[in-house]
Amino acid sequence: MAKARTQYVCSECGGASVKWQGQCPHCSAWNTMSEARVESVTEHRYAPLTATAAVQSLAQVQAKDMPRIPSGIDEFDRVLGGGLVEGGVVLIGGDPGIGKSTLLLQSLAALSKTISVLYVSGEESAPQIALRARRLGLDGGAVRLLAEIALDRIIGTVLEDKPAVVVIDSIQTVYSDQLQSAPGSVAQVRECAAQLTRMAKQAGLTLIMVGHVTKEGALAGPRVLEHMVDTVLYFEGDTHSSFRLIRAFKNRFGAVNELGVFAMTDRGLKGVTNPSALFLSQHDAQVAGSCVMVTQEGTRPLLVEVQALVDTAHVPNPRRLSVGLDPQRLAMLLAVLHRHAGIAAFDQDVFVNAVGGVRISEPASDLAVLLAIVSSMRDKPLPRGLVAFGEVGLAGEIRPAPRGQERLREAAKLGFSMALIPRANAPKHAIEGLEVIAVDRLEQALARVRGER
Repeated sequence: MAKARTQYVCSECGGASVKWQGQCPHCSAWNTMSEARVESVTEHRYAPLTATAAVQSLAQVQAKDMPRIPSGIDEFDRVLGGGLVEGGVVLIGGDPGIGKSTLLLQSLAALSKTISVLYVSGEESAPQIALRARRLGLDGGAVRLLAEIALDRIIGTVLEDKPAVVVIDSIQTVYSDQLQSAPGSVAQVRECAAQLTRMAKQAGLTLIMVGHVTKEGALAGPRVLEHMVDTVLYFEGDTHSSFRLIRAFKNRFGAVNELGVFAMTDRGLKGVTNPSALFLSQHDAQVAGSCVMVTQEGTRPLLVEVQALVDTAHVPNPRRLSVGLDPQRLAMLLAVLHRHAGIAAFDQDVFVNAVGGVRISEPASDLAVLLAIVSSMRDKPLPRGLVAFGEVGLAGEIRPAPRGQERLREAAKLGFSMALIPRANAPKHAIEGLEVIAVDRLEQALARVRGER
């Protein structure tokens, strides 16, 4: 008979210790060790999938493209890299009520028309899921449903029904009888995810797991959970807004940092074909402190409006506030603006915002941020139809951004007539309807905006 023993497991890194400590010896986090009962089994529960493989050179291995299974939702397929993959394991996380279950139920309803699917619910009862499907107007006649949280029963049902796509909602509710700790604990999450992933690889089915998130927005449970799966998706968005974003932070079968944009309607989530319209304000007239930039989210160029407000500071320490952009970079850009353009903001409060709730992490937003700040300081709007992108270095140089040609074509497609870009991104052939202004330094960019040559 298996002998039970007690361990103390860190909720941050999943490291185990035989006794309680105030500080985790693995990741140095404080007050994260919690008690968990585990069992010592005489025989390891992970048997090898196949016999020991012979060593071979990389050139001898025959590489092949993975066939894709369309999920039925174009924006979801974009983030996945073209669709679901046989044997692939996807982990999707997001705030409560953001729309994870709604999206997956819509996708399974579309997939059930061509392949067999199974929805395993550990948080909602079968009548609740049926009520949601009726509210969304989905045809769930071919969607198989299992309300269960016991790992052994879930695996047994999957191996018996042999579905092509399985959704586990959520991994924090599943528990294994081999462990005595409660569902959702570090040990249970790690054990259940490992066994489900192994089952998916062995049976060749697609597994989608829903994961809870912490109050900081990261996936709850051990960090090894994200290393174990093939794809990690994050569902973002304000619950008070109708728009939702899905980002891919890890994808073994496609590009990372892809972005899918959805609108929440009374019929569920609908893909947004032109997301740039969400991040651009509709002004009746040109306003000061606003500049449109072209950012790159994976393979998709997006036009985002960057707004700045500069006002006289009434305290000894002026405020520097950035929403949707790197706040540390804002202070650096203000120093570059003073040193190389002679425009000082040491006695001004500076507020910068990316419209629409989008987060911009790439440095190609530097030029647009500085143009918006200068426009607000002088209370003079930028030229109509202007877009800008480019990284600003500490020496005042304008550095190139990746995929510059795609950014310019997207701006021209949406009707913009002027682009202020780094000289290294200047196109070899003219783009119809778009005047390209290529500059090398920050002072040149400000002079061209003022109308100087």
